[in-house]
Amino acid sequence: MKASIKTYVISSLFLVAFAMTGTAQTSRRTTTKTTTTKTAVKKTPNRVSSRRVVYKTPKKKVVSVRSVPNKKVVKYQGQNYYYANNRYYTSSRGRYIPIAPKIGFRIQTLPQGYARVRYNNHIYFTIGGTFYNEVGNEYEVVEPEVGTIVYELPNDYEKVVIDGQTYYEYANILYEKVQVDGTRAYEVVGIIDME
Repeated sequence: MKASIKTYVISSLFLVAFAMTGTAQTSRRTTTKTTTTKTAVKKTPNRVSSRRVVYKTPKKKVVSVRSVPNKKVVKYQGQNYYYANNRYYTSSRGRYIPIAPKIGFRIQTLPQGYARVRYNNHIYFTIGGTFYNEVGNEYEVVEPEVGTIVYELPNDYEKVVIDGQTYYEYANILYEKVQVDGTRAYEVVGIIDME
């Protein structure tokens, strides 16, 4: 009888010990650490209110000139503007002030050094940050489509911040620096709506 009690107690101890190791393994498995990774999704601006744009440089001093040689008159919405050397001007008090071209300005011939840019079955002609479409026998200033890529920005572009992100701006067109086949380029990511 003592032998059967011993075997009973020993077998019970083995059974309890086996059950304990099973629950220990189970608890070890259930306490594994899970980590979640948040990916920051960058939202491109598309159309942005001018109130949301913060310029990184202080306001530029407006420089005017007394004369513009070989200028051509560009009529737009009943007002005269002037075009020479791939720059647009407005007249004020006998002086000429350079301005960014307005959408809809038209010129007869493209300036030398323009680049042809194709995007979404559109062909743009661009020079100095200005985009043109061919309309009949003239070239009209247009807004480029978001996603259009250019390989250089005009000299007087500005850095701007929108919702904490830095972009490049010229003539109310927003660009972002990108790499295309290992070459630095700039992608059109939005347009600033002036308010």
